[in-house]
Parts: sequence; structure tokens; C-alpha cells
Amino acid sequence: MKARFAGFNTQVLGISIDHIPVLKAWAESLGGINYPLLSDFWPHGEIARRYGVFRDYDGVTERAIFILDTEGIIRYIDIHDFDEQPDTEVLFAELLKINPDAVLPEEPTGLPELPQGGIIMYCDQWCPDCKLARAWLKRSRLEYREVDITTFPGASAQVRKWGNGTIITPTFDIDGTIIVDFDVSRLQEVLQDRLKKQ
Repeated sequence: MKARFAGFNTQVLGISIDHIPVLKAWAESLGGINYPLLSDFWPHGEIARRYGVFRDYDGVTERAIFILDTEGIIRYIDIHDFDEQPDTEVLFAELLKINPDAVLPEEPTGLPELPQGGIIMYCDQWCPDCKLARAWLKRSRLEYREVDITTFPGASAQVRKWGNGTIITPTFDIDGTIIVDFDVSRLQEVLQDRLKKQ
């Protein structure tokens, strides 16, 4: 993924209104981030205000993506819910509009197969429901495999199919039964049926 962004002569930056120690701890909790994280802590949210995404009523920012061209002109804006996973293919399409002569890395041929069997959770590093689901699975002492849809080839496309065109995380594949979103009652129902069959 990083190579694809580089092919567009693009630098990915993360900006948060949190101060640097919080950003560092957050990045570490995700197992590291491979792009710079910038602190918009003081004056509090100044950059977010300039981009129109600071929420004065609660002091936080919208979850937003901006694409700027080499002249610093905003060419694309995506403001979405905190629980939504932005579609990277849409971002690449927008980048291609801005830089149609981009030198892109060759797409890999023969994508690896997605895992099958058992409890598989499709997730991403940003999703708050994924964190809740991990904690629930751990408390329930359930063994599961995790697939990061932002790094595993073909995973985001599959999750989009299961979500009828929308990427929703977490999505579970339990021995072929698909559960979109962190629906505890549905998970318990499917897992009880699974136990009966064993």
C-alpha cells in the first residue's frame, strides 16, 4: 500500500488534536504506523479549524481525508463517520485524476486466498468496534484469526461484498457464516450452533 501511494508522488500524514505522548501511545497500540503523525494540540485544533473539521461543541475533529496537490490546493475531501473505513481504492482513483502520469508499482498477480475455517475477524487498525470485539473474544476465551483489511490483498474487496457495497468492520466469518458488524447476540447464536455441531 505504501508503495502505491509513493507511486503517486504522495506523502500520507496523520493529524490529530492529541498531544505527542498520546499519539505515540496510540501508534504503539496499533503495532506502529508507517507514516508521520502530526499533533494539532496547541493552539488546540488550529489546523482542523483551518480545514473546517473542528467541532467546537465537543472539542474534537471530524474524521476526514484531504488530498492536496503539489501546489497545496485541496483537490479531494472525504468526511465520514468515525466507525467507517475509508475506501482506499476511491483515494487511488482521486490521486490518478490529479496525477495521471503516476508511475505505479505492478499489481501482484494471483492474490493469496483468504483464510477459511474457525473464527476469522476482518478488521482494521482504526476501528473502535474491532477493539471491543478483540476484548470480547479474549474474555470469551475464543481462538480466532484476525485479517487486517488494509494490508491483506483482496480482504477489503471481500468485506465490501459481504457489506453490500460498504466496508464494515469488524466482519466475522465463522465456518462460512458471515456476521457483518460487532453484533454480540448474533455472534453468540452462531457460536452456540457451532458448539452443537462439534
